[in-house]
Amino acid sequence: MPSLFRRTVLTAFAAVAVVGLSAAPGLAQTPFITVASTTSTEDSGLFKHILPIFTAKTGIEVRVVAKGTGQAIDQAKRGDADVLFVHHKPSEEKFVAEGFGVERFPVMYNDFVLIGPKSDPAGVKGGKDINAALKTIAEKQAPFASRGDDSGTNKTELGLWKAAGVEPKSGGWYKALGQGMGPTLNTAAAMNAYTLADRGTWLSFKNRGDLEVVVEGDKRLFNQYGVMLVNPAKFAHVKKAEGQAFVDWLRSPDGQGAIAGYKIGGEPLFFPNAGEPGA
Repeated sequence: MPSLFRRTVLTAFAAVAVVGLSAAPGLAQTPFITVASTTSTEDSGLFKHILPIFTAKTGIEVRVVAKGTGQAIDQAKRGDADVLFVHHKPSEEKFVAEGFGVERFPVMYNDFVLIGPKSDPAGVKGGKDINAALKTIAEKQAPFASRGDDSGTNKTELGLWKAAGVEPKSGGWYKALGQGMGPTLNTAAAMNAYTLADRGTWLSFKNRGDLEVVVEGDKRLFNQYGVMLVNPAKFAHVKKAEGQAFVDWLRSPDGQGAIAGYKIGGEPLFFPNAGEPGA
């Protein structure tokens, strides 16, 4: 048999074999969706708790890309995700209004806390007014570690500085790190600095050093999370059925129960509120 003919026949057999293998029922790929989300849902350990429950119920695997909220939204705007799950309501509403998302739904909330050294060089410990605390930190030029990454936490922090009448610039006492919540807390511990953190990540954070919660309870520290399907009318490759199944499950009694059931040391990290109007 001529070598050219032999190679042609072998190539044809190989192609048939590949088709046969890919069509074999036992080798069918598990359906999956990509979720663009914030680092707080990942760093807090929430996804490790709830996603296996969802997959066991539906057979759909969830692959999370955890970034700051701004970066997660940018990813979803490129069509590189099926679902967006973040925590900055104005940005989420804009995402939907611009046609990138189908509909925004509230899922859960927790709160932000001001973390600082136990020595409390700015003298703000125990206060309930976050803006007053930030103003004092700025006046005393006490070290402050900011995420500086356009995340939901960073957007909230910058809004609080603005409300306090302060325009912090990176350098000197204020450091914009461009990092996620976990690395920012590590840096704050190393610098003996203040920082703003979501409570979920703080409760799961192990390397606390001399850090503690110094200000909490201000209503301006409320932290709402929302979820939305990326618009399949804009991006035809979006996995509409599977993505919507995840959105629906998060809002269902099962999903809300899974969120409520995630605790560290008996303390819940997130509070489900899918049915709350205006959340």
